[in-house]
Order: sequence, then structure tokens, then C-alpha cells
Amino acid sequence: MLAYKRVLLKLSGEALAGEEGYGIDPDVVGRISDQIKKIVEMGVQVSVVVGGGNFWRGARNGHKMDRATADYMGMLATAMNGLALQDSLEARGMYTRLQTAIEMREIAEPYIKRKAEKHLEKGRVVIFACGTGHPFFSTDTGAALRAAEMSAEVILLGKTIDGVYSADPKIDKTAVKYDQITYQDVLEKDLKIMDSTATALCKDNNIPLLVFAISDPENIVRAVKGEKIGTIVS
Repeated sequence: MLAYKRVLLKLSGEALAGEEGYGIDPDVVGRISDQIKKIVEMGVQVSVVVGGGNFWRGARNGHKMDRATADYMGMLATAMNGLALQDSLEARGMYTRLQTAIEMREIAEPYIKRKAEKHLEKGRVVIFACGTGHPFFSTDTGAALRAAEMSAEVILLGKTIDGVYSADPKIDKTAVKYDQITYQDVLEKDLKIMDSTATALCKDNNIPLLVFAISDPENIVRAVKGEKIGTIVS
């Protein structure tokens, strides 16, 4: 039994890097691809937004650069990750489309809403890269925007921790994990799940967010089945 029929999976760049923390770990990408294939075969329509933090983190890396330049470099990093994920999925016999918010026609389709929807309806995995295509916005905001445009029933947010906590559990051992929380609470408590722009966009468009640990890719399958994992934000 499926809890969701159309989902958007948000993967951070770090999730693709594995334990190395930099670059792309083919084994990690392969395990994630296996789970994506499983849920597509279950009848779920899947789109994916990829980050680029395993190569470049925009203003954080380019702090002496013009902010827009640093952000555009980050968008190029997401395109590299999108190509890697596409290659891994297609090696498993999946049909995919990589769409970018910045045109690079030799390697990907430009983002077109109706084309993306048609691909999903045909069972293709659609990978969205380059965020929103504009500087000063994160790939979190890109994920919220694409989820709204695709009418996704949920955003599956795979992170390095297993849910939403009252504080960073790696720093504060007394941090409490939430099973469920509202977007309003997330904003008021300044919990760093997504940036505030993305959080507000999800809130305004009533898109639930399921935060879970990507270290166990099987969680992707559990999520679409509606099993209790991670934290649901609504």
C-alpha cells in the first residue's frame, strides 16, 4: 500500500559523497538508485532535486567572491551530481530526464513544467538541477518550488541525521527528536531543516516534508509506504 503516488526526493550533495564528504561515491549513488528504482516499480512518480555541497557550497566556499558568482558555481555543481545520478539510474534500466534551470542543451533539457509532468506520467525519473536558476536561493528553495509546480504530495528530505531535533544532536546530547512538527514551529524555533524561504514556500503551499536519514537508503521505500520514520513537517 502506497502512502504517496507522486513524490519529490531532495538529496544533498553530501548525501552522494558518502563517508569521504567530498566528490561522488559511486556505491552510495548506486544504493540510492536501487531504492528509487524500487519505488518507481511500485508505481510512484519520482522527481529528484540534487544539491551541490559535495563540490561547492556557494557563498560559504566563495566568501571573498561576488555572491552571485559563487551561487552560479554551486548550480554547476548540482548539474554534475544530476548527471551522476542519471547515469546510475540508467545503468539500472531506468528511464530518466535531467532538466536544468540554466540551459545546457548538450547535456540536459531546459526546465519546462509541462514536459516534466509528462515525463513523470510516463514513469520516467525527472532530475532537477541548478536549483531555481537564480543566485541567492538555495537548492532547498528549488526543491520546494519544483514540488509545488509538480503537485508533489510530499517532499522526501534525505539528511545525515534521522529527523528533526530541538537542537543539533551532534553538538547537544540533550536534543529531543520530533515525530511531527508544524512549519510554523520550525520557523519560530529557527530549526535548520531547510532555509527559511524554502520552509515558508512549503508552508504556504501545504506541502508536507518528511525528514529522514539517507544513510539507510531503504528509508526511501519505507517513506512511500507510509511507515513511521524520521519527522513529518506539515
